[in-house]
Amino acid sequence: GRQFDPKVHDHALLFHVFVQDNDGEKILHHEPFVLRSTYALDEHVLEFYVPVTDPLPPQYFLCITSDRWLHATNVLPISFKHLILPRKFAPHTQLLDLQPLPLSALGNSTLEQFFAPVLHMGKNDFNPVQTQCFAAMYETNENILLCAPSAAGCIVCCEFAMHRALLEQDKTSIVYVAAKQAIVTRRLRLWQKKFHGLAQVAELSGDVAADLHTLATTPIVLATAQKWDVLSRRWKQRKVIQNVKLFIADELQCLGSPNEGPILEIVISRMRYLASQLNEPFRIIGLGAAIANATDIGDWIGALRPGTNCFSFHSSVRPAPLELLLHAFDTSHFSARLIAMARLIFQLFKRHDAGTPNRPALIFVSSRKQCQLTAIDAMIHFATLDDDQNHFSVDDTYIQQTKDPALRQTLTRGVAFSHSGMHTSDRRLIDALYLRGVLRVLVLPAEACWEIDHTAPLVVIMGTERYDGRQHRYIDYAAPDILEMLAKADTHAEAKCVVLCHSPKKEYLKRLLYDPLPVESQLDRAMHDHLNAEIVAKTIESKQDAVDYLTWTFFYRRLTQNPNFYDLHGVTQHHVSDHLSELIENVVNDLSESGCIQVENDMDVSPLNLGMIAAYYCIQYTTVEMFASSVTAKSKILSLLEILASATEYSTLPIRLGEEEALQKIAAHLPRFKPPTENTTDELFSQPNVKVLVLLHTHFARQPLSSELASDRDFILLEAPRLLQALVDVISSHGWLAPALHAMELSQMIIQGLWISDHPLLQVPHLDESVIERAEMESRRDPEIGQVSGVLDLLALDDEVRDRILAQPDPNKLATIAAFCNDYPNIELGFEAPTSPLQVGEPTSINVSLEREVDEDMIDIGRVRGRFPAPKKEGWWLIVADLLTNTVLSIKRVSIAQHSKISMDFIAPAEELETSSPTDRKLTLYFMSDSYLGCDQEYDFTIRTLHQQG
Repeated sequence: GRQFDPKVHDHALLFHVFVQDNDGEKILHHEPFVLRSTYALDEHVLEFYVPVTDPLPPQYFLCITSDRWLHATNVLPISFKHLILPRKFAPHTQLLDLQPLPLSALGNSTLEQFFAPVLHMGKNDFNPVQTQCFAAMYETNENILLCAPSAAGCIVCCEFAMHRALLEQDKTSIVYVAAKQAIVTRRLRLWQKKFHGLAQVAELSGDVAADLHTLATTPIVLATAQKWDVLSRRWKQRKVIQNVKLFIADELQCLGSPNEGPILEIVISRMRYLASQLNEPFRIIGLGAAIANATDIGDWIGALRPGTNCFSFHSSVRPAPLELLLHAFDTSHFSARLIAMARLIFQLFKRHDAGTPNRPALIFVSSRKQCQLTAIDAMIHFATLDDDQNHFSVDDTYIQQTKDPALRQTLTRGVAFSHSGMHTSDRRLIDALYLRGVLRVLVLPAEACWEIDHTAPLVVIMGTERYDGRQHRYIDYAAPDILEMLAKADTHAEAKCVVLCHSPKKEYLKRLLYDPLPVESQLDRAMHDHLNAEIVAKTIESKQDAVDYLTWTFFYRRLTQNPNFYDLHGVTQHHVSDHLSELIENVVNDLSESGCIQVENDMDVSPLNLGMIAAYYCIQYTTVEMFASSVTAKSKILSLLEILASATEYSTLPIRLGEEEALQKIAAHLPRFKPPTENTTDELFSQPNVKVLVLLHTHFARQPLSSELASDRDFILLEAPRLLQALVDVISSHGWLAPALHAMELSQMIIQGLWISDHPLLQVPHLDESVIERAEMESRRDPEIGQVSGVLDLLALDDEVRDRILAQPDPNKLATIAAFCNDYPNIELGFEAPTSPLQVGEPTSINVSLEREVDEDMIDIGRVRGRFPAPKKEGWWLIVADLLTNTVLSIKRVSIAQHSKISMDFIAPAEELETSSPTDRKLTLYFMSDSYLGCDQEYDFTIRTLHQQG
């Protein structure tokens, strides 16, 4: 094959990619492609869009030619012989010229007060979209789909239906589901304020027991699609799921997202199936942005009548006009293109009278690092324009409150930036300053569009690409992200949105911005885990059940509408049936080969242990398969750490531009870090599993990181507890004791940010090695004190001795130390072991009683304090083990409030040498924490066993 030689080819080669029509006369698409020496042997992916006419041309030609070398050209014909064009879309719902609906139409003074704040500028009536949808939402119980721009006030229409449900029944249950956590957080903040005094609003936490109680006692419940998926899988056994009367699915344009789309589709399909099985009233409301194929979504959720209960408005339907400007740049180099974009933005401020406190501007950029750089550029721009004696600045009292030095500098010119890696107090301050109208410009990363409620007269999207380190290329923003950024343009007055892009993307963006695009299902690309979950829940018990299950999905509706997208080669019933059967056959075979399910009689399916573990902890089947194949009876903590880092859940972790070098420098200063041997040095740090490993090592070393890496580490930590619980279950199913204990210790390390070999006192805030040295000195000086080996030993000391050891003059820090120590679990364990002789292989049990020492002032019992980035409750494992054979005989996951009694069933183990007389067998009872170091307990007990006489 050809080799890339930097001496000959330099370190990069430029190619031009063309798409030509059938006659070779017209260039339909052109973009440059740079092949770098570092990745010359890797496979590269290019994604672009070209127009296709009807009738179809015979073929297009894809041409790739070198910018430097002669005869270095390849031409590939792309035949359209077997291409089946998608069916035409139904027309959008026409916006009727109706008399605006007044507040008095609600017929309820309480509701008039509720909706009055959403009517701006002194108006006393609803906007045209709300007026047209009011009757369907508020006066009927039909399923409804509403697709319209966010600016059209879709949430107000949704609130019509919510109030109808609340007024009709005393104990109604309303569930709101969205694909992204940021959307749920925004809605929770909004509705807790609006429904205050009318109905309680709560969000699901992810803890199944707590969430079932929340659902049973709270009228309005919000959840991400993933959390609702976990809770609703066993809907047949959970009455509270069946009691839901109104189900609201928001941001349906996210159905086309490869990550969030399949889960959102599954939960909506499940609720549709649930409604068909119950004889009680049940209503589904679907909300989304303007979508070309909204009627297909309406057909799926049961809103079958366009214009009556299926509303599909065009993207141009807004209460106030929006001027869209699309500006393309030919510059190929990304950084140079950003510099050119920045120059244009500052011209736009002057041209559109923006960048002032009265007309602030929102700028969306590709990364958090770019946020800071763009804000500094804006600050310098305004510094050149402002009068030195009388320039605009934020009040100095606010500036001094900020912790970020760059933010403190930009605020002097009324420019701010905000992203999730910043300190919470800084972000809250920026939000408050923007709402008060004292900022000129606010710069945000693209992903923040889902997190904020801010709007502006001028919105600038500074580039529509971001770097993906796994593919070593710039990839386009998802279409829902761009639409959400557009939604930040002011809805109450004329606004402008400027989209700056690379020239090859212009035609695609023009179509996206001015004409809604269709949404396609991604379920067929991510079906394994959902099918496994339904098999575990007994919803699917055969391959035919699986095919029937698919008929409830959006995927089934779109299959014949756009067959080539789903690799379907015909639209007849025979083609569809064969395609679905083949799809299910392949998925079932993959699950069977991974050990998750069992296939009987080539038709019936039943769950196996690995499948049940994957479904219970909501992890991917490839992860649980990898756990089962990688762990051994001799696995230590470091090898378990590598196994954890290789989980499929971490495969989406971003690798940013230049991050490989940063990770390599960090790893060089981590004494315990050993890279996986299967990776070569060149590509080592561009692998997600190696990045996870490095960031976990920095967590245990308590090493500070940049804001972007710190947020990545938080994501890793949030996923780790359930992955480790699944790993413990996989290990226990093999019966291996030592690796199971190591996995539990690894869980403690994750929560506290320490190595298991570190001193337990280091998990207490503000305590360091000097405190441990002082404790050892006190122990040597007064032997009666004994060794201070943990938190409970520290609490048992006299106040005077403890104060000398802590040597902490700061009362605030002392209060933090006291709070940690008071919440540290002090649990007394008692047990009753079987006393009568047992036959080998005979079932028996040990009864365990647990009692927590609780102070009267303890409010949140079981709350964990540590270095975990989210609130967490304690969890414990009880294990009955045989140390002689390194075997787990019984294991249970338990939680303790104050008192708890648990019965541990196990089988009496066999002796190595058979004897006719009873033999004493020593077993061990372990009580292991998943959150704290130094509070594990271990007890030996003896049982008498004898072999059954033949």
